[in-house]
Amino acid sequence: QVQLVESGGGLVQAGGSLRLSCAASGRSFSGYLGWFRQHPGKEREFVAAISWGGGRTIYADSVKGRFTISRDNAKNTVYLQMNSLKPEDTAVYYCAGDARRALGPYGYWGQGTQVTVSS
Repeated sequence: QVQLVESGGGLVQAGGSLRLSCAASGRSFSGYLGWFRQHPGKEREFVAAISWGGGRTIYADSVKGRFTISRDNAKNTVYLQMNSLKPEDTAVYYCAGDARRALGPYGYWGQGTQVTVSS
């Protein structure tokens, strides 16, 4: 059974940092791994994605320059380092795998982790 389990969410003040992790089990992912988020009452949106070798990363304009995605294939884990957090970054963050293209479609999803940024 394939599982993606996110961790690292929480409450942080504006300007602070958080690092999200997503550990995959049940299979190895050879395609893109991605992070998405969902604001209350809104549809899930793309945040960032990374290719298998890490050579290609793509970010939403809203997080470019503040968030960094990385992956450790030996650990089957993808990370999202979030710096200079803003209240509008408050959302449930989901990791996703395994896509041929950065924007998907993704076949596997985690359960989500809440990130709350206070002003």
